[in-house]
Amino acid sequence: MTSADTAVQPAAVPHDPLLAWRYRDFRLVAISRFAASLGEMMVSVAIGWEIYERSGSAFALGLVGLVQVLPIFLLSLPAGHIADRYNRKRLVLVSQAGLALVSLGLALVSFTHPIAGTTASYAAILQPLTLPIYAVVGNSLLPFYLLLFLFGVMRAFNDPASSTLLAQSVPPEVFGNAATWGSSAWQLASVLGPAFGGLMVAHFKSGAEVYLFNAVFNGIFVGLVALMRLRPIAQSDEPASLKSALAGFQFLRKSRVLLAAITLDLFAVLFGGATALLPVFAKDILHVGPEGLGWMRTAPSIGALLMVVTLAYLPPFKRAGKTLLLAVAGFGIATIIFGLSRSFVLSMLMLITLGALDNISVVVRSTLLLTRTPDEMRGRVAAVNTVFISGSNEMGAFESGVTAALFGPIGAVIFGGIGTLVVVGTVAWFWPEMRALGKLVE
Repeated sequence: MTSADTAVQPAAVPHDPLLAWRYRDFRLVAISRFAASLGEMMVSVAIGWEIYERSGSAFALGLVGLVQVLPIFLLSLPAGHIADRYNRKRLVLVSQAGLALVSLGLALVSFTHPIAGTTASYAAILQPLTLPIYAVVGNSLLPFYLLLFLFGVMRAFNDPASSTLLAQSVPPEVFGNAATWGSSAWQLASVLGPAFGGLMVAHFKSGAEVYLFNAVFNGIFVGLVALMRLRPIAQSDEPASLKSALAGFQFLRKSRVLLAAITLDLFAVLFGGATALLPVFAKDILHVGPEGLGWMRTAPSIGALLMVVTLAYLPPFKRAGKTLLLAVAGFGIATIIFGLSRSFVLSMLMLITLGALDNISVVVRSTLLLTRTPDEMRGRVAAVNTVFISGSNEMGAFESGVTAALFGPIGAVIFGGIGTLVVVGTVAWFWPEMRALGKLVE
């Protein structure tokens, strides 16, 4: 027997699926994210309903997304530089307070100019506060669009800074578990927010109360962030310049695995935009009406939540690259089956599968961003990621609409699924580093 045989081997550390939740700051980050996301989901329902009720125009409804995403495209990169240069916690507090004020502004405009056919007892009391605005712009939707544009401005500065809080809430060895659970707040809000927002709009016949609730949720976010004792991390000392603002792009260009993961997610959302056509499938193909549409919209988030819990209790990925490629390929196959389905049960199953497989992509990408981005560049890299994700969501819906107009909704969804499979094959061929990627966290 050799001395190596008799040496005491270190005991294996058992896998702790709830590891991230044992850190106080992570719990505060998760709860604050849930509160902010819940309010945002409720507002998305309320503002869409209110704009359409006031205008009866699908074009006016489409402008809701455009005016919010424009400032994100224009300001995210300089906002990322600011997040890396200055105190991120303070930036989050200011931007979230700004979001609360915008929500209060929406509530004020909605209260003082109620929708035709409805009455509000407080309208006469509050109306003098908005008379100067309407004296300039007239009795139109412009005040709503201006406030939504400001909403996008605040998000452009908030998203890069708030996304770095997760990295400061836990030590590096917990990044994998934290990234897995980190997506759960948004997914749970995606399930509950539209339902709560719809119920409130149905009860009050107005979006104003929803905007007030969102202001409260933003206030909760501010309070919880103020309580955080985040671990200090390195910050950038680069002066403001075009080179500094574009440093996030340069970093991703050199980090091939990160670029491959973001590319996969970008094009999977761009081509696999089945959710954008759900109203058409609910009404004209599956014939399940608005109730069925509600369930169909919720299904991807249900699948994502189930996957969050599953991944947390499973051991960490040993072949993360191949797992990601298979997950996105499965996303494309599920999209094709959904397009071909005439059964509501099968369609629901495919939507749940879409959400579950998409969450694997989210977890792998989030973990790679956490583990492979230097602390002093987290804001700029997060800003680029925000631009890509926001762009893919908006352009994915646009692509689905154009393709549906040309080839019908079924053809659009099937084409999207096939396009996703082509992207998987292209990424696997062009980035062999992704095929070879093993553990996400050593």
